[in-house]
Amino acid sequence: MGKLRYSIFDPTGNITALVESETPACEQPAVGALLMRRHPEVEQVGFVRFSEDGPVLRMAGGEFCGNASMSAAALFRLRTGRGTPAVFLRVSGAAGPVEVRLRREEDGGFSAGVRMPAALSVRELPYAFGTLRGTLPTVRMQGISHLVITPESPFFSLLGNRGEAERAVRAFCETLLAQGLGLMFLDGDALTPLVYIPGSGTVFWEKACASGSAAAGMALAAKSGAPVSLALREPGGCLRVESDPIGGQTLLWGRTRLTGEYQIEKPEL
Repeated sequence: MGKLRYSIFDPTGNITALVESETPACEQPAVGALLMRRHPEVEQVGFVRFSEDGPVLRMAGGEFCGNASMSAAALFRLRTGRGTPAVFLRVSGAAGPVEVRLRREEDGGFSAGVRMPAALSVRELPYAFGTLRGTLPTVRMQGISHLVITPESPFFSLLGNRGEAERAVRAFCETLLAQGLGLMFLDGDALTPLVYIPGSGTVFWEKACASGSAAAGMALAAKSGAPVSLALREPGGCLRVESDPIGGQTLLWGRTRLTGEYQIEKPEL
């Protein structure tokens, strides 16, 4: 059957498994589910391969993921030893290469900056769930969308009922026909991310969400009409985002580190 080789990274607590063994896309959701059962702390699984043009990353659900992009770039650096600060990788859910800039830290981890793909749109859209009605900033991105929910919104009450919030994110995702959807509960500089990926069937209250953090910056920049810079406190740590609504550029900074490397018998699927 062969071996299944994978590594686990910790990007701001958003624990990510990266599989290096060749795995057909049709098998990736099942392999992802297997690894999440084997490692309950893992919140998402990606599949990487290294080409002459750089790393290629596909998430198990086909979505885009900023934290996994940081981690795949770091794995590429560890595997190849290439010392250039910028890594360009092709990622599921992104139309073009994503630039990740890395700096090795004393503890062996990496600080990382990601030039996030531009949003397809940032708009206020109406939503309804149960008795809740209102509009929400909706950030449609390549490969995933996010709703930014602040305390002024009636939907912020979902943060106090996680079961209802998980049902809501599924319903909103279906309404939007999105490849993945995050509810970003933003209270000042505190961000609590809930992410649903239909392709992998996962719903997670994530420790940190890179694309959701970028979406929060994009929504705030669009509302103010001016660049924003903010450090977001998330359950797993801090992510920093800068977003310019005029140039459409959003930069996100975080860190990632390798926590383990594994090899198991490849399961029959």
